Amino acid sequence: MNSVSPSGVQYMVGAGAHDDRPSAQSRHHNGHGPVPDAIREEPDEVDRLKAKFISAWNNVKYGWTVKSKTTFNKTSPLFLLGQSYLFNSEGDAVSFPDEVERFRQVFVSCVWLTYRREFPQLEGSSLTTDCGWGCMLRSGQMLLAQGLLLHLLPTDWRWLECHPLSDVDFEVLKPRSPSRPAGIAEGHRRTPEQCPAARHDPQVEALHRKVVSWFGDHPSAPFGVHQLVELGKESGKRAGDWYGPSVVAHMLRKAVARTPVFHSLAVYVAQDCTVYKGDVMGLCESPLTQERSESGGTGWKSVIILVPVRLGGESLNPSYIECVKNILKLNCCIGIIGGKPKHSLFFIGFQDDQLLYLDPHYCQPVVDVTQGNFSLESFHCNSPRKMNFSRMDPSCTIGFYAQTKKDFESLCSAALSSSKEKYPIFTFVEGMGQNYGLEGQSAGSMDGPANIFSCNRTSRNNKRGSTDEFVLL
Repeated sequence: MNSVSPSGVQYMVGAGAHDDRPSAQSRHHNGHGPVPDAIREEPDEVDRLKAKFISAWNNVKYGWTVKSKTTFNKTSPLFLLGQSYLFNSEGDAVSFPDEVERFRQVFVSCVWLTYRREFPQLEGSSLTTDCGWGCMLRSGQMLLAQGLLLHLLPTDWRWLECHPLSDVDFEVLKPRSPSRPAGIAEGHRRTPEQCPAARHDPQVEALHRKVVSWFGDHPSAPFGVHQLVELGKESGKRAGDWYGPSVVAHMLRKAVARTPVFHSLAVYVAQDCTVYKGDVMGLCESPLTQERSESGGTGWKSVIILVPVRLGGESLNPSYIECVKNILKLNCCIGIIGGKPKHSLFFIGFQDDQLLYLDPHYCQPVVDVTQGNFSLESFHCNSPRKMNFSRMDPSCTIGFYAQTKKDFESLCSAALSSSKEKYPIFTFVEGMGQNYGLEGQSAGSMDGPANIFSCNRTSRNNKRGSTDEFVLL
């Protein structure tokens, strides 16, 4: 948990979690035409106090509450995006400050996408904010953003602004609120020269900025809320609805497929907790990549693999915790779209029995990413947060990235070896889904709700046993 900074009180919606629609007065008096005397006479100060009270209430509701600290165990390894960090480095070549610095650089470099307000109105609705309903979309955006950073930027890239974690001592890492940059003292901000892993490359930094702009909150951004809401309509969803992790996985797939600039990247969505290797190979060895191979290219599309799963009934089955940990240890894992019930989070690591995550439940003013020099600071977080595995919602989507064919083959081996339980979370099988009586959902439409089976099943033949659990997301 973290304290609420003055800039953290940003929510501009009603007290209800889904009451984001503007009032009748705000709809009819939005700066156009004369303002009635009754409205003009209400003091601006009263309006500001009302807004602050509502914003503070929503901040409490969404978790940015009393001041506390996130404690990291110095004697246990912390895993973040496949990398391990051990802060008790006595006798090791890496000192404690260097290990904290290495962790900080990777964490702060993750793209952080949160609720925004005052963006252009979503088509077919009066909404100008996703506060209270768009957290799953934001978590999905963060997973895709992580995949794009791996796809487009050097593997050792770090964000040059290098925001420090709040307070670091030899006992704990102690973050404050999910700091917007205004809450960071300029004197404590590190320069690129003070970041040992950072190398200034204007072209790489321009590409980082472009990746962030693709998630901007305006209709032309290919992975922004406006585009995702439009894609959601194909599965019966509307702006303001709750989106499940499986539906979001298919939305991300279609968003990438419809963006011409990503001719070298594909997104595959697993079916029934199963990744069919033949389908992935067919997706990555398309005629376009074969043409590139003949002209001297690699002949292979990089691929983001999304695996929607259900890890229990009403709550997480504890038998899956170790398997989730093993998956988060993999370098090819780009995170998990999940969270608590009706409260989506983006999981990127763990320590002991606690998950490390980025939280989208923090409302910020919209940033105009169409401006060439837009600020990047609100798209990066310097407050790592944790929660116990037992609070994890069983419905989630796991993400992987494979840049080359060899990486995909390594992913198959690594993912299978990470799950040694009798009933694994998911499996990789030879052949194509149609060979098992399944239609190619990963490349087809997503009309209607997505169907997800629990991985607690005893066989993979077409006849489903009575122990199977069928879940509609």
